[in-house]
Amino acid sequence: MEILWFIIVSFMLAMYVILDGFDIGVGIIHRLIGKTESERALSIRTIGPVWDGNEVWLLAAGGTLYFAFPKLYASSFSGFYLPLTIVLWLLIMRALGIEFRHQINNSRWKSFWDTSFSISSILLAIFFGAALGNVIRGVPLNQEGYFFLPMWTTFTIVPEAGVLDWFTIIMGLVAFFTLMSHGANYIAMKTVSDIQLRARSIAKKSLWGVLITSVAAIVAISSIRPDFWNNYLESPLGFIFPIIGASGMIGMLIFVNRRKDIKAFISSTIFIGAMLAGTAFSLFPKLLTASTNPPHADYSITVYNAAAHEYGLMVGIVWWILGMILVAGYFIYLYRSFRGKISLSAEENGY
Repeated sequence: MEILWFIIVSFMLAMYVILDGFDIGVGIIHRLIGKTESERALSIRTIGPVWDGNEVWLLAAGGTLYFAFPKLYASSFSGFYLPLTIVLWLLIMRALGIEFRHQINNSRWKSFWDTSFSISSILLAIFFGAALGNVIRGVPLNQEGYFFLPMWTTFTIVPEAGVLDWFTIIMGLVAFFTLMSHGANYIAMKTVSDIQLRARSIAKKSLWGVLITSVAAIVAISSIRPDFWNNYLESPLGFIFPIIGASGMIGMLIFVNRRKDIKAFISSTIFIGAMLAGTAFSLFPKLLTASTNPPHADYSITVYNAAAHEYGLMVGIVWWILGMILVAGYFIYLYRSFRGKISLSAEENGY
């Protein structure tokens, strides 16, 4: 039952990264792709009906984490208190940028909120990537399973490292370029004319960033965490995840160049999902690795020592399935209702 809930939580986090990932990607390129106020309004209209629904996956994943693995929830929210507070403010500023820009018809007002939306999205991508880097690298857990991380210490890989070091920054850049490409593919799929051409150009250029940073991340992980590949060596079937991820990368390269926008977006979705699944596979059964273990001890938090009582997990699976049926119905209706290309007439101010 613990393994099943590990898969569920991993699935929900992956759904958040994929769905809200293209929202964040739109924000990253918002200022690059929109040369005029109307073009920037158009880029926001591509995500306007769906962005807040996509963010619900983050809340749902957090709630599921609290239910299934309460020890991990308590430890991570305590140890990552500072970066999580920053992420909360970035989420707020990003939402305000989307909702407030069209409330007053003033160029300075709109420019301010456009900038807020873009900067918040850029920093969110980097912080989310750095968070994944911290999970892979490990944190200084004590015997009770708690820790606290400063924002940075020496920028080197040491047991008492902070949130940011050279490795987590690399992971932040992986997330930045990946979500930039994902968002560019989405805008190219949803728009026409000049903004579509710019989106295709950004998608093509950002792929080099995805490729270079991904290779750098793989090399860095192999250097600082050689045991990262143990599960793959013990269960070679797990190599299906990086193979699928590589296929997604190849698909992006092919379809972006051929201007097949829908297929390029599907390829970036596959790449993100496969890479996250591969990371979860490599970390199992650890949920949070301890970087400061004494001899002959391991303070890491695992799916087995962090899980809730088995009876609660069994009852919870029934309610989770019912909830997912409702969620699936809602998202199918939402995306079908707003499918197709997006346009903005001169009379429209919002989305």
